[in-house]
Amino acid sequence: MVPTLAEATAVRAIDSHTYAVDFDPEWCVGSVPHGGMVTSAILSATTTHFRTTLAAQNQPHTISLHVDFLRRTQGGPATLTIREVKLGRQTSIVHVALSQNGRDEVVAHATHSNMDVESGLSLHTGWSLHPPPPPLPADFATLATTGASGDANWVEETSRPFAESRKVCNRVRTFLPRGGQVMPGIVDEWLRLESGDKFTNESLGLASDMFPSVITDLWGCGLNGKEGDAPPFWHPTVLLNLDIKRLLPPGGAEWLFVRVRPKCLRNGRMDLEVVILDQAGEVLALSHHVVLVVSPERNLAARRVGQNKI
Repeated sequence: MVPTLAEATAVRAIDSHTYAVDFDPEWCVGSVPHGGMVTSAILSATTTHFRTTLAAQNQPHTISLHVDFLRRTQGGPATLTIREVKLGRQTSIVHVALSQNGRDEVVAHATHSNMDVESGLSLHTGWSLHPPPPPLPADFATLATTGASGDANWVEETSRPFAESRKVCNRVRTFLPRGGQVMPGIVDEWLRLESGDKFTNESLGLASDMFPSVITDLWGCGLNGKEGDAPPFWHPTVLLNLDIKRLLPPGGAEWLFVRVRPKCLRNGRMDLEVVILDQAGEVLALSHHVVLVVSPERNLAARRVGQNKI
């Protein structure tokens, strides 16, 4: 049976500062666990740590996360070791090292606070998505039941390029603008977990890294002199930042809106700006990535134990 996102990212305490997780192949891209799923596992570990070992801090919520993907992870067991960097009255910071086979593969810094008791200055900034997406919100009841027929503005993505090697794509239902994206290089989408489970605060790691490739639209849009379909690429994340602005409801959220946009793709390296909204169009989280664009063979290449190459 395919594990749900909560099951795939659940951690088990080994001791007060060490946690175990098991990455299921169904949540992989090729042979590599999906970066957003790994990010959600890190969020699960830090949340557990602040709920148990650091319960006295009363800072249960991750407000920011920085993740460096040092090397390719792989399916199977992994260990997350947490070290306190700063314990403060308003915020605390921990360092997380995710290791497999005795080697650190991913490292992260998480800042925790208590968003339930935050206070201070709040101002409207006038910011909005530009160019605007198709009308929000969608007709969620219609989308959930009709899928491919969709509603007036949104329709389910049913044909995913290279889906056979991207098993993780089968774990999430993606709904795209019926009339196409508002411009090349922008991806607007509504996400819903295939299992029917609701997104939690820890699920924002997955949502920040789950979207169709922006390269597909940019390839044949007339800006780059390319013709035909884009060849397959693998997009390993070098680093990911996540800034969480507000909490999801206690029971979670069935739908999340995501906009993804790069500003520059040059010499096989790309930035990604990710905006995550709730069903009412309020900002939940912002994310920024540095991504490599490489041959898919790199995903499946033999691992060089003891060496530092990705």
